[in-house]
Amino acid sequence: MCGIVGYIGPRPAVPILVEGLQKLEYRGYDSAGIALIEDNHLRIYKKVGKLTNLKEKLAGNYFYGTVGIGHTRWATHGRPSDTNAHPHRDCQGRFAVVHNGIIENYLPIKEWLLSRGHQFTSETDTEVLAHLLEEFYEGDLLATVRQMIRKIEGSYAMVILCLDEPGRLVAVRQDSPLIVGLGEGENFLASDIPALLCHTRRTYILADGEMAVLTADSVEVYDSQGQPVEKPVYEVKWEAAQAEKGGYDHFMLKEIHEQPVALRDTLSGRLSPDNQSVNLDLSLSEDEVRQFNKIFITACGTAYHAGVVGKYVMEKLAGLPVEVDIASEFRYRDPFVDQRTLVIVVSQSGETADTLAALREAKRRGAHVLAVTNVVDSSVAREADDVLYTWAGPEIAVASTKAYTTQLVAMYLIALYLAEKRNKKSLVERVAIISELRKLADKARVILENGRVIQDFVAAYKHVPSTFFIGRGLDYAVALEGALKLKEISYIHAEAYAAGELKHGTLALITGGVPVIALVTQQSLFEKMLSNIKEVKAREATVLALAMDGEADLAKVVDHVLHIPRTHELLTPVLSVIPLQLLAYHMAVARGCDVDQPRNLAKSVTVE
Repeated sequence: MCGIVGYIGPRPAVPILVEGLQKLEYRGYDSAGIALIEDNHLRIYKKVGKLTNLKEKLAGNYFYGTVGIGHTRWATHGRPSDTNAHPHRDCQGRFAVVHNGIIENYLPIKEWLLSRGHQFTSETDTEVLAHLLEEFYEGDLLATVRQMIRKIEGSYAMVILCLDEPGRLVAVRQDSPLIVGLGEGENFLASDIPALLCHTRRTYILADGEMAVLTADSVEVYDSQGQPVEKPVYEVKWEAAQAEKGGYDHFMLKEIHEQPVALRDTLSGRLSPDNQSVNLDLSLSEDEVRQFNKIFITACGTAYHAGVVGKYVMEKLAGLPVEVDIASEFRYRDPFVDQRTLVIVVSQSGETADTLAALREAKRRGAHVLAVTNVVDSSVAREADDVLYTWAGPEIAVASTKAYTTQLVAMYLIALYLAEKRNKKSLVERVAIISELRKLADKARVILENGRVIQDFVAAYKHVPSTFFIGRGLDYAVALEGALKLKEISYIHAEAYAAGELKHGTLALITGGVPVIALVTQQSLFEKMLSNIKEVKAREATVLALAMDGEADLAKVVDHVLHIPRTHELLTPVLSVIPLQLLAYHMAVARGCDVDQPRNLAKSVTVE
């Protein structure tokens, strides 16, 4: 959510800042701005809307200032507008601030500052930061920032530019990601790695409470007590091209097609050559694993849907009761969590605010926390007791695709690991599942090579106002994700229902021509699903069914059929979601929607 960039060095800052903001557009935003020091003045340029609007405002001017900060904003406090866009400044124009997060106590601070004579120009919580700096500054920016931090409550990643100290940038984070890029005679800041990759692979990933002071030639990091910190350099391994479209029309389509590689990478090194076991390199002993009497899976959005699949699979294989909770609900109720509970938190970015809060609550109650995340050294990775990386590579599109399927694979790996350690499944059963896990990447590639039915369906139904997804068991879990994908990028109202619940109200919404996507991959529930399909067909719905190869009779009772390669019944969610991703993608394109940056959405939700 939102994007931050910063630069200090010998080169003109504006092109570097704008380029960095372009790399962060995927995070979702409604305005953009930059600030730099030139001619002993603090110059701020900002514009509501897409980054192209800011670029038009900057066009025709020559900028030579070599230190600056930039921001893409996603509105929380105050509507999207030029005035509410970042950076924000103080009354005298000596400080500029960019900020991700929420200052929870900004209203009393604002009232206090107003009583001190400060004048505000925006509706944002961020502006109080600039005025606090002005209020406290006595010639030492670092000391002033520390004093300001003691005054505020909430989450933040912020970078500060000071006219009186033009040779340095000060950055600080709490609950929102911030990364330092280490250059030669120049240094960088960003809220995510893609903004840095064209300049450096050497980074410091700041932890909560840490503060960085950047000059052109040095970077100093301090902890919350003001003590120097020796940070390890994190070397980015993936290529810059992985954060580019690579010839695809949209990042989302590229990432859908990257799933075979992502699936293979997630499994790499984790399956024994004889397919008898999985190696997750966890800190748990066998005795500790056997002591668990319950599992909680907590996450948000698409990651939550991966958790729903995880519940089915872990109960089936590991023989433990599993509860799946939306992270924003978990943290505000009184869950039955103790030392014998395994809590699995799932977050692509590793920075999701509610998931982080759930993790901390679980640890406070004594649970062992296992994080499933895609981002190395992210907050959930650092704070969990164990971490399982999905190795999906950078995911740029707001709508998650390869992150979801690799999270599913992580759920299977954890389930198989627990089953083995707890002796809950026979060796024959484990070998059968692991053998099929190895084949998923190739089978995913087959699906991606055969998408004609989807495009024909889209052409016929792209103008429908509403769509329903139905399924039973694991198919219902995938239906949830399919419906989410369709509505978040095509803006078609879509709902997922457990097919057995049709008679309990849903059928009232099924009328002539309404599309129903029916998932029919669970052999043990096949006949039940056929009955449900006939129920919606009796109400004249148009049915697109998704089933494994070989289900020839299905075509006799539905309007369209999509097939996926046959696999173990437990593993079908990894394959069945791919056609639903493609359906959502092509529907969004046909309707002229912004596929990679859907309205009102952000990639990583780092505030409540």
